[in-house]
Amino acid sequence: MAMVVKDNNGQGFLEKIYIPEIIRGLLVTSRHFFKNLFNIKQVPTIYYPEERTEVKWGLSPRWRGRHRLTRKDDGMPRCTACMLCATACPSHCIYIEPTESADPAVEKYPAVFMIDELRCVFCGLCVEACPCDAIRMDSGIYSLTEYSRANFLYEKDVLMATERGYKD
Repeated sequence: MAMVVKDNNGQGFLEKIYIPEIIRGLLVTSRHFFKNLFNIKQVPTIYYPEERTEVKWGLSPRWRGRHRLTRKDDGMPRCTACMLCATACPSHCIYIEPTESADPAVEKYPAVFMIDELRCVFCGLCVEACPCDAIRMDSGIYSLTEYSRANFLYEKDVLMATERGYKD
């Protein structure tokens, strides 16, 4: 089998080293730069912390935001401390300390339930693994901002105080 060598006919030296394409790309970039430089009022910029816009179409029901723990009718957490959410979590950001319940109908409940939101990758595997629908990610909170890393460790009381964020 013979090797076929193709000759680049029609391409000069400048086209072989891509000089015209580089210049064409720089012209497009500089055209946008100078257009925005002199028409600064028409640049669509939102200065986020000071200016906030509402999402016109709302959040999707499948959108995964900050975690929340659901409650039973008596106000106790629905979580049974089965550790399935902590086991399913790929980033190991859920920490649970189970304890025995005084109620004979309930075997155990979480004495400590913490989620490290800085380690969380918001995959939703904890929600899928929970057999009693105790943990959800439908809070509607999309801006997770704090001043300290320690404030991103959400404990049981904070997670239970978070309500559902979107409407059906």
